[in-house]
Amino acid sequence: MGNSLHNELRKEFQLERLILFSDAVFAIAITLLVIEIKIPEIPASAGVTENALLHKLAHLIPKFIGFLVSFLLIGQYWIVHHRMFGYVINFTDRLIWLNLLFLLTVALMPFSTGFYSEYVLENVMTPVIFYAANIAALGFLNFFMWRYISSPKHKLSENLGQPLARFFSIRALSVPCIFIIFCFVYFYAPRIAFWIPPLIPFIMRILFRGMKKKAMAA
Repeated sequence: MGNSLHNELRKEFQLERLILFSDAVFAIAITLLVIEIKIPEIPASAGVTENALLHKLAHLIPKFIGFLVSFLLIGQYWIVHHRMFGYVINFTDRLIWLNLLFLLTVALMPFSTGFYSEYVLENVMTPVIFYAANIAALGFLNFFMWRYISSPKHKLSENLGQPLARFFSIRALSVPCIFIIFCFVYFYAPRIAFWIPPLIPFIMRILFRGMKKKAMAA
């Protein structure tokens, strides 16, 4: 009885460590995003005026939009991660590695966001593909984690029915699909594609309206 209780407490402690480490990575990544936005600098010889400052700020609009989109995406993935581990009651080495790879893609977001934001209006594909690939990797790893923890044979979760797990898995794939479409649109119409990432919350709401309630009721 004592050994069983000790093992259970140890398992809970190890699981809590995994979650706390994940939260720290999310917090650092979401904070580093803003570091990519530099304070506008105007040479003293040119003179600091309102018009000059506003002109400099206008050049930072793509960076602010990139920051906002990535902030919301990382925040959303943190919510998803929090929800996911609310079902988890056990862990395996494979789950730890899946989570670590997922966090790798989270940690890469500040760089890929800065790279994308710097060149998004320059009609070059490399930063766009890099940014989209980063977010696609986030979504695909999120999908694999949902599939892994929801599999009955692994016995890693409780209160996670298959209809609800299927809903979360499908939702996890939706963002990568949107960003793949975004890349194709950018190739032909960069100025139009620029507005696709900010619209993702509205697209997701339209795509999954009512689906979660049905999955929870099933």
